[in-house]
Amino acid sequence: MLSGCATYQTKIDESRRLLRLNPVEAIEKLEKLASEDSRDQLVYMLDYATALQAAGRYEESAKTFLRAEKLAEANDYHSISNVAASLALNEEMVQYKAEDFEKVLIPSLNALNYLNLNQEENAMTQVRRVNEVLTKLRIDEKKDFNQSPYAYYLGGMLYENERDFDNALILYKKAHEVAPEFDPLKKDLLRTSIKAQRPDELEKFKKQFPGEPIDPAWKDRKQGEVVFIFQQGWGPRKHPRPENHRFPRLVSVPSAVSAATMQVETTDGAQIATIQSQTIYSIDDVAIKALEGDYGRLVASRVAGIATKAVLADQIRQKNEALGQLAWIAMNLADRADLRQWSTLPQSFQVARVQVQPGTYRVKLSANGSSDAREEREVEVKPGRKTFLVWRVFE
Repeated sequence: MLSGCATYQTKIDESRRLLRLNPVEAIEKLEKLASEDSRDQLVYMLDYATALQAAGRYEESAKTFLRAEKLAEANDYHSISNVAASLALNEEMVQYKAEDFEKVLIPSLNALNYLNLNQEENAMTQVRRVNEVLTKLRIDEKKDFNQSPYAYYLGGMLYENERDFDNALILYKKAHEVAPEFDPLKKDLLRTSIKAQRPDELEKFKKQFPGEPIDPAWKDRKQGEVVFIFQQGWGPRKHPRPENHRFPRLVSVPSAVSAATMQVETTDGAQIATIQSQTIYSIDDVAIKALEGDYGRLVASRVAGIATKAVLADQIRQKNEALGQLAWIAMNLADRADLRQWSTLPQSFQVARVQVQPGTYRVKLSANGSSDAREEREVEVKPGRKTFLVWRVFE
C-alpha cells in the first residue's frame, strides 16, 4: 500500500509537461484531480485554474479561482483526526491549506482573468480582496515576505486606470516599500503624485529620485498606455531533502527565458517603442523564504510524529512482537516529506509599460532566450485608459 501512494509531484508532473505541449490534455487531467473531494483538492484546483488561464479560458479560470479561495478559507481549520493521522503517518494526512503568499496570489491572478474579459469592475473587486488578505496577514503578524509587490502594483495600475490617483499612489508607495529595486516605480510615484495633486509627495519623490525626469506627457489626459504582464517560467518545486526524507526543500526550475520584449507598432508598421519586461516579484525567492520560515514547525511536528509512532508501535509490540516491529517500520516508511504546493505558478511576474496616443496598435511579444515563444496581437488603446496584455511562457 505504501509503495503505491504517489506523491503530489508524481501526480502533477505529466500535466505540467503537457501544459506547454498539449494544454487541452493537461487541463483534462487537472480537471479530474481538481473535482475529486480529497485532502489535496485545493492544490489541484489552483493548478487547474492557472492552466485554464494560460489556455485563455478566462471565465472558467475565474470561477475556479473563486471556488479555490473559499476552499482555502475552509481548510484553515484541521480536524483532530487528520492531525492525529499526520503524527502517526505524515504531513500529507492533513488538508492542504495553501501558503500565505499563495492566498495573496489567488485574487491577484484572478484579477488578470477579469482584465482579459474586459470586466474591470470585477478586476477591482479582486484587488480589494488582495488588500483584505494582506491586511489580515499584517494583523496576524505574518512574515513581511508575504507582502506582494506584484499585488500592490497591479492594484495601483487598476486604480490609476479608474483615475483614482490617491489610491493608486498609496499602492505604488506600498509596492516601493516592498520592492525598492523595481526601477519603474520611480516614474509611477512621480506621475501619480502629480495627478493626485499631492505637491508635498511630489517634492519628496523629486529629492528621493534626483535623476528621474518629469515627463510633460503625463499631463495629457488623452494619452493611453499598453501594460504587459509577463509570467516567466516555473516556480521552484518541492523535493525531499537528501539528508532527511521527512522534510521538503525547494529546488529552482532552470529557465531558458529571463525576460520578454514588447514591441509596439502602428498598424502600418511604424515602430513606436520597444521595451523589455522587468521583474517585480520572484516566486522563487518568496516560496523558499516561506518554506524556511516554516521549517521550525515542521521539525517540531515530525519530532512529535516520531514519538507518536514509538508509542503506537510499542502498544502493538506488547501483544505481538513481530507485528509491533512491522508497524514501526511501516509508519516510518510512510513518514515522507509533504511535497504539495501550487506548482504551476511562474518563476517571476514581470511588467513592461509604454504610454501611447489613442489608437490601434500591433504588439509583438517575444521571450528573450527562446526562438519559439513569440506572439503578435492587435490592441486598441482608448483615451486615458490602459490596455492590459498577459502572457505566460512555460520555458
